[in-house]
Amino acid sequence: MELQGKAAHSAAIRERAEAEMKAIGVDEAFIGTLVDTFYARVLAHPELGPVFDARLSGRWPEHMEKMKSFWSAVAFRSGAYGGKPVQAHLGVANMSPELFPKWLALFTATLDDIAPNQEAKAWFTSTAERIARSLTLSLFYNPALDDPALKRS
Repeated sequence: MELQGKAAHSAAIRERAEAEMKAIGVDEAFIGTLVDTFYARVLAHPELGPVFDARLSGRWPEHMEKMKSFWSAVAFRSGAYGGKPVQAHLGVANMSPELFPKWLALFTATLDDIAPNQEAKAWFTSTAERIARSLTLSLFYNPALDDPALKRS
């Protein structure tokens, strides 16, 4: 009985997400265009491109499919994405917290150019901001730096 309740709850969440995305003009085709356009711009970016390409050289097609799956799962709350983003970003050469605002700016500029409307742009922008904040904290946060004794010094 409990499993049926969880399944129904998950289905209801997916249905609401699908309706929300449809209302703002987002479908799988848009997500594919967003990912393709954004990562083409990432590769051309003088700072982001080398970091991404060093990590993904020879594996770009797989990465693109993974990112389409990721954004689809986030937008439609399908639960289909099973990756581990924090682990995937650990140990990436030359990655720094300073790159995340550049990533976000490029993502937002991409949305400026291709989002079907302001609502879609706002949804994807706020979601990307949460993802960037989470990754930045997971990868670079050092709780020792919040030690009050260090702040008094």
